[in-house]
Amino acid sequence: MTRNGTGDTEALREEIQRTRVELGETMEALAAKADIKKRLRSSADQTRERVRDQAAVTVARMRAQTGMRRDAATGDARSGPAPFLALAAGAVVAAVILAIIQGRRG
Repeated sequence: MTRNGTGDTEALREEIQRTRVELGETMEALAAKADIKKRLRSSADQTRERVRDQAAVTVARMRAQTGMRRDAATGDARSGPAPFLALAAGAVVAAVILAIIQGRRG
């Protein structure tokens, strides 16, 4: 520490600057929490992505099962992928509806 007080002044200025930065970050975080539309959009985007991933997995699984059944079947017209794709589409629709309902409740 110096006798003329310049060390204390500089330390105080640095602390004030750190406090300003922290306050700015806090205000940004509060503003983000207050932006409900943005949070809802983000939640919807996450749900949409999760449903797409689940649909892709379901379709791949159904295609694999359909392929196995097609190999086992000998000319059965119902062994095509249409029933399984319809089932997968129904599962995707149900998942989307559940996600929307959960989003409105929470």
